[in-house]
Amino acid sequence: MLRALVLALLLANLGYFAWTQGLLAAYGFAPASQSEPQRLSQQIRPEAMQLLTPGEARQLEGKPPAAALTSATE
Repeated sequence: MLRALVLALLLANLGYFAWTQGLLAAYGFAPASQSEPQRLSQQIRPEAMQLLTPGEARQLEGKPPAAALTSATE
Protein backbone atom coordinates (compact mmCIF):
# COMPACT_ATOMS: atom_id res chain seq x y z
CA MET A 1 0.00 0.00 0.00
CA LEU A 2 2.80 2.40 0.92
CA ARG A 3 4.68 1.59 -2.29
CA ALA A 4 1.62 2.45 -4.36
CA LEU A 5 1.27 5.77 -2.54
CA VAL A 6 4.96 6.64 -3.08
CA LEU A 7 4.72 5.67 -6.74
CA ALA A 8 1.57 7.77 -7.21
CA LEU A 9 3.23 10.79 -5.57
CA LEU A 10 6.34 10.34 -7.69
CA LEU A 11 4.29 10.20 -10.89
CA ALA A 12 2.27 13.23 -9.81
CA ASN A 13 5.47 15.19 -9.17
CA LEU A 14 6.94 14.17 -12.52
CA GLY A 15 3.71 15.19 -14.26
CA TYR A 16 3.67 18.54 -12.50
CA PHE A 17 7.32 19.15 -13.37
CA ALA A 18 6.70 18.34 -17.03
CA TRP A 19 3.66 20.63 -17.06
CA THR A 20 5.48 23.61 -15.47
CA GLN A 21 8.46 23.26 -17.81
CA GLY A 22 6.20 23.28 -20.87
CA LEU A 23 7.10 19.74 -21.88
CA LEU A 24 3.42 18.88 -22.33
CA ALA A 25 2.62 21.93 -24.51
CA ALA A 26 2.72 19.82 -27.67
CA TYR A 27 -0.18 17.80 -26.26
CA GLY A 28 -2.25 20.86 -25.34
CA PHE A 29 -1.29 20.98 -21.67
CA ALA A 30 0.73 24.04 -20.73
CA PRO A 31 0.54 26.63 -17.97
CA ALA A 32 -0.84 30.03 -18.89
CA SER A 33 1.95 32.34 -19.97
CA GLN A 34 2.25 35.40 -17.81
CA SER A 35 3.53 38.66 -19.16
CA GLU A 36 3.06 42.24 -18.13
CA PRO A 37 3.74 44.45 -21.16
CA GLN A 38 2.24 47.47 -19.39
CA ARG A 39 4.98 47.27 -16.75
CA LEU A 40 7.68 47.12 -19.41
CA SER A 41 6.26 50.21 -21.09
CA GLN A 42 6.31 52.09 -17.75
CA GLN A 43 10.03 51.61 -17.25
CA ILE A 44 12.18 54.67 -17.67
CA ARG A 45 15.65 53.93 -19.05
CA PRO A 46 16.09 50.41 -17.62
CA GLU A 47 19.49 50.18 -19.30
CA ALA A 48 20.78 52.84 -16.87
CA MET A 49 20.41 50.53 -13.86
CA GLN A 50 23.69 49.41 -12.34
CA LEU A 51 24.27 46.50 -9.99
CA LEU A 52 26.63 47.28 -7.14
CA THR A 53 28.76 45.02 -5.01
CA PRO A 54 28.20 45.29 -1.25
CA GLY A 55 31.43 47.29 -0.94
CA GLU A 56 30.33 49.81 -3.55
CA ALA A 57 26.93 50.14 -1.88
CA ARG A 58 28.57 50.90 1.49
CA GLN A 59 30.72 53.58 -0.12
CA LEU A 60 27.67 55.27 -1.65
CA GLU A 61 25.60 55.16 1.56
CA GLY A 62 27.62 57.94 3.13
CA LYS A 63 27.51 60.19 0.07
CA PRO A 64 24.44 62.32 -0.64
CA PRO A 65 22.93 62.08 -4.13
CA ALA A 66 24.23 64.59 -6.68
CA ALA A 67 20.75 66.06 -7.24
CA ALA A 68 20.42 66.89 -3.55
CA LEU A 69 23.78 68.69 -3.57
CA THR A 70 22.90 70.94 -6.51
CA SER A 71 19.46 71.89 -5.13
CA ALA A 72 20.88 72.62 -1.65
CA THR A 73 23.56 75.00 -2.97
CA GLU A 74 21.15 77.09 -5.05
